[in-house]
Order: sequence, then structure tokens, then C-alpha cells
Amino acid sequence: MRPGLIQMTLELFGIGSDAPTAPSSPDNAKPVPPREPVAGRSRRLKPTAGDASPDLWASPLDADSAPIAPTHPIKAVSPVAQPPAASLTSVLTPASFTHPNANREVLLGNARVAYFLQRVRRRSIGFVVDADGLSVRAPAWVTLAAIDGALQEKSDWIVRKLGDSQLRQQRKQEAQIEWKNGAVFPFMGEPLKIVLDAEHRFKERGGTLLEATIAGEPRELHIALPLAAEPAKVRDAVLAWLLRQARTHFIARLDHFAPQLNVRWTKLRLSSAQTRWGSARSDGSICLNWRLLHFRPSVIDYVVAHELSHLRVMDHSPRFWDTVATVVPDYKELRRCLKDDATPSWN
Repeated sequence: MRPGLIQMTLELFGIGSDAPTAPSSPDNAKPVPPREPVAGRSRRLKPTAGDASPDLWASPLDADSAPIAPTHPIKAVSPVAQPPAASLTSVLTPASFTHPNANREVLLGNARVAYFLQRVRRRSIGFVVDADGLSVRAPAWVTLAAIDGALQEKSDWIVRKLGDSQLRQQRKQEAQIEWKNGAVFPFMGEPLKIVLDAEHRFKERGGTLLEATIAGEPRELHIALPLAAEPAKVRDAVLAWLLRQARTHFIARLDHFAPQLNVRWTKLRLSSAQTRWGSARSDGSICLNWRLLHFRPSVIDYVVAHELSHLRVMDHSPRFWDTVATVVPDYKELRRCLKDDATPSWN
């Protein structure tokens, strides 16, 4: 078609010569219509070159929607530093329990246990868990493989008891008393403060218990010693006072429970054992640990009633516990306190 004819056709349809021209394309190419949006389809907004913020907050947008421009410039956000992940070795490191006289070692579950093995004259294998750790007593004819097998069968019980014992020792260390003026220790379940009083401004011998000088503060145990007294002297003076308190308190509680249990006690002996709170003999002799004074009165009452009940039943059969329950119905809870509550070390 001649150029003049083309120009006349354009003017006939009202298309001026200043209209924008379409981009050039190959002769055989057909114009591609714009893609219509499809309902329900979503897409993610992508940042363009030079955006200050990468696609940190972008969310899928409906095809019908348009992104809303922010009213304030968006600053790039640095990623938050994460703590380093725990190494596999630290996570899988087994617990460790070691007896001071250990001569054998075994892996029980995830715990490495070094125990003390004794060959003794007995018929079976015995286990003991105490403050030192695990001790095993076995006949000479039992093989090491059989001993390890028995330990594996009781592994849950052994590891639990070792953990409990280790926790108690840790609590004892934390509760250790620093023997000086102002030190605090538990007495009858409550804190008691040591006050060194060189002028001995009280009537009692050695020491006396006084109410706190400041409201809300612990009661005070005044000891007739100078402020510069050596720790060992302070400890011995406090111990002498506690022993007198223990004998007085224990006798009063024995006299309280004995008639209720229809028994008669004949003699009281004070003990300082580390793992035993009391004992009783058929002749009426009662032994009680003076360290019981660290516990609250209801716990002390349980131990007193326990030993007096042995004057009726000399074992721990159901009949014995029924006897204890007649005077201390909540003895199970109080018994747990003896195991769970830490008493201070007197070293």
C-alpha cells in the first residue's frame, strides 16, 4: 500500500500523527494481549532493584490487589544473632557417680557408675546407696558378668537413688554453717541467728534463745563468747546448747506419746549419726539424733512416735505402720521430709 493512502486512512479514523507508535516486531509476529488476572491466584511481591528493604515482610497478595506503599521509609533489619547450638557431645555426656573406694565401673542407662565391690559370705547380691555412692556385696562364686547383669536389672532404682543422694550432699554443702557472729542455722524448722555476747548479758549457762531485736528478723541465740572467737569454739558452744535443748525437748515428746501408745520408755540416749535418726530396744531404751532439732516440731514428733511404736512392734510390718498412724496420721509426708530437707554439715 502506498504511503499516501495509509496516511489518508489514519486521518479518516481520527488517529493523529502524534499518537505513539507500537514497538517494532517481526512481520509475522502477532500482538500478544495483556494477561488477565485469575481469581484466587496469589503471588509474592518481589523487591525491585535498589529497594532499601528486601522481602522481609512480603506476604502473598491477591492478583486483584496492589501492594500498599509504606508511609515511612523501611530500614533494613539485621538478622538477630542466635546462641550457638549445644554440641552433641555436651548433650550426650552421661551422668557420673564415683564411690571413693571404687574398684569396678558400669554404664547404667546414661549414667557412668564407679562402684565399690566387696566379696562377702552371703547368698545373694546386695546393693547399698549412701553418701559415698554405690556399694555392691556379692558372694565369691558369683561372676562379674552376673553382678553387672544384676546392676542392669536394677539400673533405674540405682541411678535414681544415686541422684537423690548426690542432691542431698549438694544441699548439705550449700547449708554449711560459717561459725561466726551473725551466722544463721535452722532450729525447729526456723532460722536462728548466732549472736556472740562477750558480756554474757543473760542468766542461762553458755547461751540463751531470745526474740529478734528487729521485727521480721530471725530469733537470736546469744552465746557467751567474744566477737573474735575461733570458729571451732563457736561451733562447740552452739552444739553444747543444742544438746541441752535436744534432751529437754525429746523427753517432753516421749512423755507425750508414750501413754497414747501404751508403752513405757526407760532411757534416752542422744546420737550424732549421719544417716540414722533413731532406734529403740525392747528394754525401753530410746536413741534419738540431736540433729532432729533442725527440723520443724511435727517431723520430730514423727521420729519420736516411730521409735516408741517399736516398743510394741519391733519390725516395719503393716501392723507397725498402723501403730504409728494412730498418733501421727500424716507420718508418710513427715517421713519424706527427713529425706528431702537438707540439714547443715557440722564439719
